[in-house]
Amino acid sequence: HVQLVESGGGSVLAGGTLKLSCVPSKRIYTDCRMGWYRQAPGKERELISYIANDGTITSGDAMKGRFTISQDTDKDTLFLQMNDLQTEDTAVYICAAATYVPHGSGTRCTWTIWGQGTQVTVS
Repeated sequence: HVQLVESGGGSVLAGGTLKLSCVPSKRIYTDCRMGWYRQAPGKERELISYIANDGTITSGDAMKGRFTISQDTDKDTLFLQMNDLQTEDTAVYICAAATYVPHGSGTRCTWTIWGQGTQVTVS
């Protein structure tokens, strides 16, 4: 049973920076992508960005152009560099891994592993 452990959250003033990290408890051999989501109080969980195994980066509306996703492939560690944080960025930031699951006659890359999240508060 793989766990994703996030770190790096905290409280910052508007305009500040944080760098989040996500480390799997053990190597995920069937993953097809890893990424970051966030969820603010009373709002839906939203995609920030993810990296596929081929290195392709996909970003959601939450990316804002101020965040940068990266990955240390040797250690499977995922990062999210967040610059110029604003109050609307306050949320729980959640790391996720997608794995191949059976779908019809084949497989589909599906988000299956979620971290507990790390709180980011911007004031």
